[in-house]
Amino acid sequence: MRKRIYEIIELSNGSDTLSSIYDNFMMAIILVSLLPLAFKEDFLICRIIDSIAVTIFIIDYLLRLVTADYKFGRKSINSYIRYPFTFWAIIDLISILPSITMINSSFKLLRIFRMARAFRVLRVFKAFRYSKSVSIIIAVFRKSRIALLAVCTLAVAYILISALVIFNVEPDSFDTFFDAIYWATVSLTTMGYGDIYPITIFGRAVTMVSSIFGIAIVALPAGIITAGYISEINNKEEGGNE
Repeated sequence: MRKRIYEIIELSNGSDTLSSIYDNFMMAIILVSLLPLAFKEDFLICRIIDSIAVTIFIIDYLLRLVTADYKFGRKSINSYIRYPFTFWAIIDLISILPSITMINSSFKLLRIFRMARAFRVLRVFKAFRYSKSVSIIIAVFRKSRIALLAVCTLAVAYILISALVIFNVEPDSFDTFFDAIYWATVSLTTMGYGDIYPITIFGRAVTMVSSIFGIAIVALPAGIITAGYISEINNKEEGGNE
């Protein structure tokens, strides 16, 4: 019985109808649970939606907890102790806690979570668990992590060096080093908000060079992720045809 529950609540591989229905149902519940966040007022319908959603999330969390031994492939108490500390279990818990007081008002110690209403937005990450497309993207990031880490290191170095240069070239335009880092980050992404900008000729020259290098650095991870995504899709298609 528990094994069948585990097979249903885990991401469907397409051959298990009940598992596919469960995935789609949970995706719908997650999206609906985010609707109350679009309103400032705490309407009755919003409280009802949140109460129903968080009850389903709690049931889902408990089902995953009681089948943790199948997830880790070992029938021992350690599986049940280990599960609450996994990434997805933490996401589940954080998305549940802010709404617990709406189910039972006796949880007065948890009322602080009502002030952290934004934590409910983390429920969108729960949707990643039920999306095959997202699982592919996660696999791409995992396989390309070395190349992406190298690019991230290059980007951080670029930001710090650019910030140091502009901070010393334009001391009147940048009050703090953080302002220079903010400017360098905006230049890297070529956003160009215009709230902080150099006014001297040399400072503008640095900005032009910085923007050109920024375009190249931003393009690198996009190419890596695209190539990895195509490769992952091809591997899945070849595996399905075998």
